[in-house]
Amino acid sequence: MIKVLFVCLGNICRSPLAEAIFNQKITDAGIKSHFKADSAGTSDYHIGELPDERTIKCAALHEIPISHRGRQVNRTDFRDFDYIIAMDDSNLRNLNNLKTRFGFPEKEIFMMRDFVPESEGLSVPDPYYGGEEGFMEIYRILDEAIGHFLSQIQENHQIYA
Repeated sequence: MIKVLFVCLGNICRSPLAEAIFNQKITDAGIKSHFKADSAGTSDYHIGELPDERTIKCAALHEIPISHRGRQVNRTDFRDFDYIIAMDDSNLRNLNNLKTRFGFPEKEIFMMRDFVPESEGLSVPDPYYGGEEGFMEIYRILDEAIGHFLSQIQENHQIYA
């Protein structure tokens, strides 16, 4: 089983939406049994909380179920997950610091948009302080990036329905 962890700052906007989109794509492709997805935040701001109401609304508009409670990245995540994917540079720096502190210096951390040709190195913007249009924009970005990511790991691991 391939385990994927999506990470943002508070784990109530971008990463739970990424987790939900990924889960929908693997379900639609008939390959859900090959994967386990989760999401987490680098901060402890929203532990135990539901996703932001705008995240929930955005997912509902796209008919994507979302079921998550905020949690913080921990030591076992670096051991247990095959792919840890950061939403922005700040999350990437935090994760790289944590992996060394937790004893996993060789663990590769990915940026979400690195899987999209010509978007490598770009962040998924944090919509928290904006309006609903920001959530629709991150949905579009995540949907595209996760599509590319899923295609790549299906090919790398020879996973097909």
